[in-house]
Amino acid sequence: MPKLAAKLAGTWSAAHDSNFVRIEDGSFMMGSYEGEGSDYEKPRHRVTISSFHMSKYLVTQREYEEVMGKNSSRFKGANLPVENVSWYDAIEYCIRRSCNEGLTPAYTIDKSKRDPNNTNDEDMIAWIVTWNRNANGYRLPTEAEWEYACRAGTTTPFSTGHNITTDQANYDGNYPYGDNAKGIYRGRTTPVDSFAPNRWGLYDMHGNVSEWCWDWVSYDAYGTGSARTDPIGPFSGVARVARGGGWDSSASFLCSARRYGNYPSLRFEFIGFRVVRP
Repeated sequence: MPKLAAKLAGTWSAAHDSNFVRIEDGSFMMGSYEGEGSDYEKPRHRVTISSFHMSKYLVTQREYEEVMGKNSSRFKGANLPVENVSWYDAIEYCIRRSCNEGLTPAYTIDKSKRDPNNTNDEDMIAWIVTWNRNANGYRLPTEAEWEYACRAGTTTPFSTGHNITTDQANYDGNYPYGDNAKGIYRGRTTPVDSFAPNRWGLYDMHGNVSEWCWDWVSYDAYGTGSARTDPIGPFSGVARVARGGGWDSSASFLCSARRYGNYPSLRFEFIGFRVVRP
């Protein structure tokens, strides 16, 4: 059974401790229940996740600009999530931040030739990105890590239960979940600490902006449903996973199990990211 509490990390500076939570190892049922979501999220299957540290908040524009020296976000604000960033932008941020802090980067990039595992002919970047799983630097969560952290021990469609309101997350309230009442539509991002965190202390796992993950998108069902440990997704694909839904999403896109993605070179004002460390 998954552990129902997370504790602050204690392996680096106090400043970093305050912005990360330690997600304890455990197992959970990944995917959606019957009547919830699409066939892409089935069958539900048991996944075991090793412990890791996850940032409490989406990467803010202040954090991104300090590392990258630029900010291409549509909605400007230091404490707003950075958005309008590609998957490759997020990878480069992880590398630069790791180097700035004296950590071993989790990723290396080869820009000299096209990634043979990138089957998207429309992706004109297609850099080869290699993940060193023994490195101690910053990285994107895997899709399985993200869902485990988002659920925070729950088995309902949302970590908030069987419904989520616009008092609990930033999404398009004109499109509520199921037959629930409509909410408001803010039409933009909100500060990363605007809503209550989930039970593990993570903010905006539902809504505000979708979050890039490491994995290639799989447009197939999960497969046999057998147990797995720390899965990293398929070895090739046309798009990278984005999870959690954004300010422009209907409530159904905020479900913990909901799977979708986008071309890794594209930038949207509704996609950002958060970082993790081993």
